Amino acid sequence: MHMKKILLIAALAAAAASMPAYAHGPTDDHSAKHGGIVAAGKEADYELVAKPEAIQLYVNDHGKPLDVSKASAKLTLLSGKEKQEVELKPAAGMLEAKGAFKVGPGTKAVAVVTNAGKTLGTARFTLK
Repeated sequence: MHMKKILLIAALAAAAASMPAYAHGPTDDHSAKHGGIVAAGKEADYELVAKPEAIQLYVNDHGKPLDVSKASAKLTLLSGKEKQEVELKPAAGMLEAKGAFKVGPGTKAVAVVTNAGKTLGTARFTLK
């Protein structure tokens, strides 16, 4: 009898380990919708689209665009030994900054997003 309990516990543990982990729920879509890189956070999902002339950050809650009209983000770009700080502001359903940015492959980006004065979350990206 004792061996059956051990086998049952082992089987349940194996089944649980093989199940996918979901940050928000099994139906959430974490795919890139704008050609960027997606990072799933606790409160929202973030998609970063980084080009040398513009950076855009899309914020989604359970697959639906989040209202970012009162949001902002501080984005830190790390490329080799160079560091660049960028302030992203609301623009047409996303947060955006225009300028000149070093966003080559391997560049790391950290975004701290605030919405209505409260920190919404932090997202980390590595550009490809």
